[in-house]
Amino acid sequence: MPSFDMTRSRFRLSDEHVIVLSELAAGAKAPDEFATAHGELLECGLIDEDAKLSPSLLPLMKTVLTPGVIVSLEAAGRQGRLHHGMLVGEEHVVAHEAWPGTAEAEYSLVEPKMLVWKLADMVNLQRSSPPRETALSVVETTLGTAEAGLAVLEGEPPVVRTAQAERDAIHGALARGGDLTEPALTLVTDLVGELRSSWRLTAAWRTRIGGREGVETRGFAVWDCGPLGLWLRELPAEPVPEERLVPTSAFRLVRVEAKEIWNRITGLLPDADELRQGSVRLG
Repeated sequence: MPSFDMTRSRFRLSDEHVIVLSELAAGAKAPDEFATAHGELLECGLIDEDAKLSPSLLPLMKTVLTPGVIVSLEAAGRQGRLHHGMLVGEEHVVAHEAWPGTAEAEYSLVEPKMLVWKLADMVNLQRSSPPRETALSVVETTLGTAEAGLAVLEGEPPVVRTAQAERDAIHGALARGGDLTEPALTLVTDLVGELRSSWRLTAAWRTRIGGREGVETRGFAVWDCGPLGLWLRELPAEPVPEERLVPTSAFRLVRVEAKEIWNRITGLLPDADELRQGSVRLG
């Protein structure tokens, strides 16, 4: 069920709810297949009997319908994959954050000057105690080998095992790839075992390229390995279409400090002169 918190201008909405609201906000009729979502929005008071949106939704829906910049955050961990993001409009910034095991995501208005801080919070960027030293600061393998190690964590259904049994399974999956030798094999085993999340941030906006309308994108990806620190995934370099990736694609992780991730989040966003049309101030 959708719900809202007026004290903080936040709303819990599923994809179906957003589709219905978008159609109504654009002056169209909600598709018949979303009748259930339409009824739930009516029941909770976000729309009325005449299909008019609650005034509290107007800043959010205006931004959803006409974003100037779209930021996508795809995160994967032991609880599966989650999709978060941010929409930057002419007047408002809207963040949406998913929650494991639920259909609804939380949509909230963000102060534009706090945009970078919000993105840093969404990726759980922290400066805590110094991470443990590692044998290497750069590791290289293939995408197929890395994914084989990750598959141990993402198996369906989840496998219940001891920490040592899991580590042995990760080590075996990585070793079978045949392209990791010591000390990299042990290090990547430890990185996968300690992995809190792997995530990638991508920003996209309309611009002019060579005098023509086009879309510009920027992105980067990170492994958050908890006590073993943050590792920037340099290869495959983002943004990269999935259809271009094959098991033999090069895979490289480089250990970085939290400050580097902060700088990359800041650099992800376009300057005003890069946008096709005006948008909110991003800093």
